[in-house]
Amino acid sequence: MSLPERAALVVSAHSADFVWRAGGAIALHAEQGFKMKIVCLSYGERGESAKLWRKGAMTIEEVKRVRREEAEQAAQILGGDIEFWDLGDYPMRVDDGVLFRLADLYRALRPAFVLSHSLKDPYNFDHPLATHLAQEARIVAQAHGYRPDAPVIGAPPVYLFEPHQTEQCEWRPDILLDISPVWERKRRAIEAMKGQEHLWDYYTRVALQRGVQAARNSDRKVTYGEGYQRIFPHVTGTLA
Repeated sequence: MSLPERAALVVSAHSADFVWRAGGAIALHAEQGFKMKIVCLSYGERGESAKLWRKGAMTIEEVKRVRREEAEQAAQILGGDIEFWDLGDYPMRVDDGVLFRLADLYRALRPAFVLSHSLKDPYNFDHPLATHLAQEARIVAQAHGYRPDAPVIGAPPVYLFEPHQTEQCEWRPDILLDISPVWERKRRAIEAMKGQEHLWDYYTRVALQRGVQAARNSDRKVTYGEGYQRIFPHVTGTLA
């Protein structure tokens, strides 16, 4: 008898966020046999595509096309299954239809865990909105009264990946993930995001810093890491 497919859900506000902040986790778990579903709520066509707009003679549809191609290439490198919801950005707006769509995806996917943004980000309101959507959809998908003909989900843990300005976002990592074995894949995915080349080396430095912290807090030799913050308590039968 075959085991059920394991899956995880990544809710990314913009088309590059999942690469910078969770590319290592996506690649690592894809190698472990997880179906890594990435939902990009927006292409980041207004607020995160300055390099494209500076070229001149650019349209918003052309920016979306380029951003989509970059994100698809990055997801393929990482081993993720990506879909785009095209909700706009700067500002992003979400209605109940989007909420229920995501709740239905929870029910269908039954993720073992969920990755999304920090709860606060004074620099980018789209980021916490994505996380609030991910959390609320999780709650709806747990409710027996929502579409009672479909089985509810359990309580998948939600991990918040690292924002660009950690202190201002009140984000503090309590999980350090060793992504050294898949770092080269993450770096290739980073370089697929040509519209934001200025962030390539920045997020390489972040990975090296988290790697140093991971090595110091373990007996492992870690070079590259990613940081995550839990929302809910970790339930375990042992503290060993």
